[in-house]
Amino acid sequence: MKKLVFAFSAVILCLLISCADSKNEGGLSAKAKKNLENSEAIAKMFEKADFSKAGDHIAADAVDHSGPQGEVKGLDAMMAMFKQFSEMSTDAKNEIVQELADDNYSMMWLKQSWTAKVDDPMMRMKAGDHGNMESIEVCKHNADGKITDHWSFISMADMMKMMPQQQMPTTDTTKAK
Repeated sequence: MKKLVFAFSAVILCLLISCADSKNEGGLSAKAKKNLENSEAIAKMFEKADFSKAGDHIAADAVDHSGPQGEVKGLDAMMAMFKQFSEMSTDAKNEIVQELADDNYSMMWLKQSWTAKVDDPMMRMKAGDHGNMESIEVCKHNADGKITDHWSFISMADMMKMMPQQQMPTTDTTKAK
């Protein structure tokens, strides 16, 4: 009986240790963890409106494929865009709902909120308005973990809030033909 209890205890202990390891490690490689850390650092920079360390996380020749007017190429151009965003808004928050990573990409589902500092016709906001949206942020990383490419996918409902109101044509479907 003692041998059976000992064997059972050993199996339970091994299971607990393996569960604890998988919770702490998340099954991610060191490279994937580095990729997530870089993406998280950029999200935090928007909250602080301090982009002075962006070059630690973004490659010099990076491309943002989701710029407001199309692709933004190069770290300097991206930092200018970041600065413009921070001049137009305050109180930025990026809540990470979920994140995934492998050795090449990181993905974050973000709930974003901010307050407009100035009138922003592109976002259909006036100074003092509070905004929020959800997005999926996808980053490609180089061998050093620096971001080389970025894509942002905004929820359709949030995108529609930013679109000018369109008049839908009405048809009278009650008339007999």
